[in-house]
Amino acid sequence: MITAGIPTLEITKTESIAATIDIVFESILEQMGPYCEAPDGSPLPMKLEAWPGGRWYRDLGENSGHLWAHVQSIRAPNLLELQGPLFMSAPALNHVLYRLTEEAGMTVVRFTHRAVGLVPPGLLDGVNTTTGWTRMLSRVRAAAENRK
Repeated sequence: MITAGIPTLEITKTESIAATIDIVFESILEQMGPYCEAPDGSPLPMKLEAWPGGRWYRDLGENSGHLWAHVQSIRAPNLLELQGPLFMSAPALNHVLYRLTEEAGMTVVRFTHRAVGLVPPGLLDGVNTTTGWTRMLSRVRAAAENRK
């Protein structure tokens, strides 16, 4: 989608997971952190400092790495909000939001990824990005439901 000449991207997903809200929140932190995977399923361990202003980044050692985002808001176990460049090596701002609620014995995760700026053309249709977030949420579901 392009709004007023500025490229934008919006992905929303809702998942119901059969695990407690605390376990689902912890699983999100783990899957975005040490158990993160690349789109091809290979390990892509990240570090997520779970506090306001904390970094979400890839540490390659020897002062090398990639900053993906900063924690804008965190209110365990209901909210995780990040903003930063994410995987885009471009002048684009990304905002990722996980909202968790307990409903009818399940944990409902409402996920949103929005981007604005010079979003790379290969990402504007949202297909590859949606695939990546779908895989992430599937890993969160599996991890949380296996821990109940």
